Amino acid sequence: MAFNDRNQNVKSDVEQACQVALDFVKRYYESLDRRRHLVSRLYQDTAILVWNGNGIMGKEEIQKFLSDLPSCDHTVKVLDSQKILDSAVSNQLAYSILATGTVKYTGKPMRQFAENFIIAAEGERWKIVSDSFRFQEFVSKDIA
Repeated sequence: MAFNDRNQNVKSDVEQACQVALDFVKRYYESLDRRRHLVSRLYQDTAILVWNGNGIMGKEEIQKFLSDLPSCDHTVKVLDSQKILDSAVSNQLAYSILATGTVKYTGKPMRQFAENFIIAAEGERWKIVSDSFRFQEFVSKDIA
């Protein structure tokens, strides 16, 4: 019976991680693409963003950096999420979310991207603790 209970708990955790990721990513990219002036509301005050090697600290600086980017439109094609151990994030409920897809910036060609978020519960809302964005390039041959 204990094995079945544990499997049920794991299944429940996975389902919750998937739902949290879907809801959060939809909200994040809608904000970034359509209401960018509000995107800092999704970040903790002390959040960190690494955007293609550029490090930005604090939600106000992140807001300024993202606001300076050209208008864009993201399409998420792959989404993965998992719960982070409570002890790793000061006993807060937190998730690691990986989103990959395409992004089109005004006046630029469409690009592949990968973005990894660490989000934590802050009251009734999810806030970004860490955000790492990277353009992706396809390799021309198998590397493994």
